[in-house]
Amino acid sequence: MAPRPGDAQVAFDEFVLARSSGLLRTAYLLTHDHALAEDLLQTALAKAWFAWDRIDQHEAYVRRILVTTYATWWRRRWNGEHPTDELPEAGGSPDPTEAAGQRHDLWSAMERLPRRQRAVVVLRYFEDLTEAQTAQVLGCSVGTVKSQASKAFAKLRIDPSLAPVPTTSSRTETEDRS
Repeated sequence: MAPRPGDAQVAFDEFVLARSSGLLRTAYLLTHDHALAEDLLQTALAKAWFAWDRIDQHEAYVRRILVTTYATWWRRRWNGEHPTDELPEAGGSPDPTEAAGQRHDLWSAMERLPRRQRAVVVLRYFEDLTEAQTAQVLGCSVGTVKSQASKAFAKLRIDPSLAPVPTTSSRTETEDRS
């Protein structure tokens, strides 16, 4: 029996209701911008709608659209310098709590990763997909997922925003001797 025309609409609506919050989280992790993440998800769902009857694994298909659409948006946008009115202070912030927050900023480090590496980290570790599922979403081999994750973590290890905060003791050396 052939599916009725309204069945696809109902299935799509149910999918959107059930999975849109998870997919929006993925889009946000890719873009790190709420408005852009909503636009990305809307675009991905619109693209998926036209192929809805032909696809078997709906969530994997929509995730792949998210990643590929995000990559094409980035290629169109210039990611150069951003002028500011004030120059940053040399030597960091005088407030240690603010400096610690800046050094441990995972998002700034993630933004410096190449798009493919960021997509692997987001899908593997934030979305908790397996290597095989990540490879399927990205349209690459499991070995590529492993190598991209390894390269991403190597870059994150040396990223200055993730450097450990040096601890200072409030006691002086002469107080320790007493």
